[in-house]
Amino acid sequence: MSKVFSAHAVSVDGYITGRGAGPGHGLGDGGTLFDWYSDGDTPSRVFDFFKLSAPSARVFDAFAGRVGAIVAGRNTYEDSEHFGGGSPHPDARLFLLSHRPAPELTERQTLVGTIEEAVAAAREAAGGKDVGLMGGGVLASALAAGLVDEIVLHQVPVLLGGGRPFFRELPSHVRLNLVEAVPAPGVTHLHYAVA
Repeated sequence: MSKVFSAHAVSVDGYITGRGAGPGHGLGDGGTLFDWYSDGDTPSRVFDFFKLSAPSARVFDAFAGRVGAIVAGRNTYEDSEHFGGGSPHPDARLFLLSHRPAPELTERQTLVGTIEEAVAAAREAAGGKDVGLMGGGVLASALAAGLVDEIVLHQVPVLLGGGRPFFRELPSHVRLNLVEAVPAPGVTHLHYAVA
């Protein structure tokens, strides 16, 4: 059966934006949590416009290659300008978790109302591949429903001290087992299995 996982770049203190940063996950000071996507000389095999360090490319491509469908929350969808009518992944359909109508959806995007419906529909569309979760609210909902198998944090060595936290309010504590930690220039890739 396919796995459900979330992978996101975060600061050491768990934020995905800095204070006062707008859409696009900027740090608010001209920097970004995603500099490591373009600070290397190894092209990604999945996203051909990314040039990562060799260790980052190995980790990033291993996870990106597993994705068959994406579930994203409404904030992520709006902040990402509707993913240009497509998906954040070149080979995956997008399932938008929202209770509000989204008249701008395209044929590669499907509106769903609950996390259970979203993950079930995404699994079916993924054709045996895995389901990626995007957004802190989506991750919190999926954790509360017991639907998450793995969490990958691309941890950037910066303390933001405020902004938008990746981990929203959780129903209780969640135990994680470290599978792998890969240090790379500008980022440490932390792969956890949900216990």
